[in-house]
Amino acid sequence: MVKTHIMETSPDQDQAVKSIGMTASADSSKKSESGDHSSSNDNGIMAPAPKSDPNFESEPNKPLEIEMGDTARNDSALSPRMGGLSEMVDSSLRSLQSAGSAILNMVFIKFAPQPNLPFPITSRELGDLSSERTHQALARVLAKAASNLPPASPGEEENLKSTKLQLEALVKRIGTEDEEDHSKAGKHRVHDMENAANALATVILRSKPEEGISNDPTDVEFRKETFGTNAIAEKKLDSFLKLCWEAVQDFVLIMLIVLGVIGIVVETTIGREEGEACGACWIEGAAILASVCIVVLVTASIDYAKQFAFIRLTRSLNETNTKIVIRNGHQLSVTDDEIVVGDILSVNSHNLASIPADCVVLGPSTSGGLKMNESSLTGESVLIAKNPGDVVLSGTTAVQGSAKMVVVAVGINSVAGKIKAHVYESSDHDGDGLDGDSESPLFSKLEKIAKQIGIAGTCAAFLSLAVNCIKGFAFDGVSVQEYLIEYIVVAITVLAVAVPEGLPLAVTLSLAFSSNKMMKEQNLVKHLDACETMGCATTICTDKTGTLTANQMTARAIYTTKTDFSCNDPAVTLGKFVKDSADRPHESTLKLISNLISIDTMDESTLDFEGDKVVGSTGNPTEVALLVLASDFGYNYQQIRNMTRGRSDKGDLAEYLVEGKQVEFSSARKMMSWAVPTENGGYRIYCKGASEVIFARCNHQLGKSNRSEEMDDESRLSISATAEAYARRGMRTLALAYKDLPSGVDFDAKSDSILNSDGSVALCVETDLVFLALVGIEDPLRPEVQGAITKCYQAGIDVRLVTGDSPNTAVSIAYQAGILQDFHFSVSADEKVAANLKPNVLMEGKTFRRRVYRIDDDGNKEFDQTAFDKIWPHLRVLARSSPDDKLTLAH
Repeated sequence: MVKTHIMETSPDQDQAVKSIGMTASADSSKKSESGDHSSSNDNGIMAPAPKSDPNFESEPNKPLEIEMGDTARNDSALSPRMGGLSEMVDSSLRSLQSAGSAILNMVFIKFAPQPNLPFPITSRELGDLSSERTHQALARVLAKAASNLPPASPGEEENLKSTKLQLEALVKRIGTEDEEDHSKAGKHRVHDMENAANALATVILRSKPEEGISNDPTDVEFRKETFGTNAIAEKKLDSFLKLCWEAVQDFVLIMLIVLGVIGIVVETTIGREEGEACGACWIEGAAILASVCIVVLVTASIDYAKQFAFIRLTRSLNETNTKIVIRNGHQLSVTDDEIVVGDILSVNSHNLASIPADCVVLGPSTSGGLKMNESSLTGESVLIAKNPGDVVLSGTTAVQGSAKMVVVAVGINSVAGKIKAHVYESSDHDGDGLDGDSESPLFSKLEKIAKQIGIAGTCAAFLSLAVNCIKGFAFDGVSVQEYLIEYIVVAITVLAVAVPEGLPLAVTLSLAFSSNKMMKEQNLVKHLDACETMGCATTICTDKTGTLTANQMTARAIYTTKTDFSCNDPAVTLGKFVKDSADRPHESTLKLISNLISIDTMDESTLDFEGDKVVGSTGNPTEVALLVLASDFGYNYQQIRNMTRGRSDKGDLAEYLVEGKQVEFSSARKMMSWAVPTENGGYRIYCKGASEVIFARCNHQLGKSNRSEEMDDESRLSISATAEAYARRGMRTLALAYKDLPSGVDFDAKSDSILNSDGSVALCVETDLVFLALVGIEDPLRPEVQGAITKCYQAGIDVRLVTGDSPNTAVSIAYQAGILQDFHFSVSADEKVAANLKPNVLMEGKTFRRRVYRIDDDGNKEFDQTAFDKIWPHLRVLARSSPDDKLTLAH
């Protein structure tokens, strides 16, 4: 039995509960018989009897206990099409939990402090929640807030006390439960996390999940002052004079200015004979100064104009980035910069997919759940399921499902904001000593040459002066007063001739033309010297997802009819590889695989065609990869769906859609099934899911003769070894299976021996399956990558892979791309996997951070250049790395 404690509510809270459909309805007959003076609402919650009842006795804030049977613990994965008692139990439990959450939220909302009072939490602490992204971190935030709640107004002391008690109990539960044991905690864990997320929004951030924050400008501005804005402070634009000053710092230009000034002074004063008119004697020095002015003005003008072009581009992008928030109970469209902490975001995978700030998902859970693509931050192509209480990071996108979430960190306090401030040199970023080189390679070399020319020219000038003086004064006996000035002028002329006054102008004009050409190719260059920096690159640190790979999950291997088909050529599709293979499966096998894929996938997963070519897709990336495989086999998934009774929702077959039986996918079950009626009156159920889950439920497999055969130990070992080989190559493995069911089968019947991944009892219809295929899915290499990396190595440029993906996946892609060569592996290694690499060739992010940073005497973290120099010459793959690791390696 499970007991849920619900605090007795005040009259105001009772009214709020009634307003959401939880009105208590007393059963007078039962009360008269049992003497019970409490009433039961439609959801089965025992509500307190009216306080006007003389027989009602209760202590203030005494919890009411609700007992739920053990059967309420079992999750039902059945869709509404399946029906059954388990569905009714699930619905009742859900209603009960929702009602409990509503009563708890009424306590929170009743206490919600007035606007413009200090918040019980700081932006730094909310930022830490975003960084850690654990339920324990959420518990610490709630505990901190509970201890900092503002004092209650007169008459509200009990509400404050009640709120603190609720928060402390909630913190204790979610802070001690192990997140890894989430599946065993079941609905009670989810229930606690929903309450925690709603408490964060309501009590701490003074927002309401259904109404949001107030749209009062005063409240919005107060939140901006407290938690910051959702905009990274732009780097202060350099003035034109400052850019001129920076341009004139070039050593060659300084030498030319000095020579030009000296030339003008000498020629107009001591360089003329007595009584001689100057005329155009100053023109040589003026010409030198004029060339300097041209160089400075051209450089400063281009950099100044590019600053404004970059700002205009950034602002135009910001103006088009809008999101839907809830304020005062209404949905409003606001730009990303206008979002504040406490805003309630409505996000779905169709048109509002990008996340503008760090958020926490609010309850209740939606059907199908929310799945996020975090590859932009982590490099992981696998979708991440998000449940109430989980943190959703800014910069990620929703790929499946929808949810409401409360904003907890914006701007520089969000994860993506910190990266953006670092990369774009925002004024919000304090710096960490990893600023890279201050000058481009070309200007460093020019300065070195200029110094060498200056030294050589100075030596030549002094040598000329010394030779003339010795010759004139010692041997020719000329007058010192008459010829000394002449000898000095000659020496200065020698120095002026040595300095290449046309070099800075030639370099500046060349870079200016390069900048304009790059702009025509849609590359905005903010500084002229950046045009030549890439030409001097010696190392390229590249990401994996979307750079080396296509950022599109694709089937690259399949094991079926006791044969492994692994396609290693990125230019060839798996479907073509299988059909062209000498051991090609029977056509009926390919049709069966295509039918299973087409039927047992969600309607949201679709392909876009131009003729027979797939040009786009939507929905779950894993299902999209399977649909593409079916298309490569020569079968149209949409035609199969439309022509299958019990699956089609179009045409004449639409009325028979209810005959189809779907068992939805869930992260707890790790599988999905769909049963459709057959011509003989029975059903065929198609199943797909995690390879280990499906494989454990199979006792037959499809043989080479296209007939079902009993699965022996040798077959099991072969399939297991293939799955392990796929996994070592960094592939995700999915198993496909089916089973023919008799007419009148009980779809609600439970197995006596098979359990789901979450420990609940499996359905009988999903056991004793026929193994059809094992599919290996990965984000494949772009076809042009191998040739590009070969050219880099031929040009003397090292290429290093820096990704957030797992070591095995990273090594597989690096080896396919040519970043890793055979000599990077141990001599005795047969497989090119992470475990067989030589030392320091592969490193994980946490190991990299531990080795290149040290703690100084004051307890501060500082970069260890000596340790870094021992690592980077050998490092070729940095796996499971954070964005900060990438910046450290690059700088």
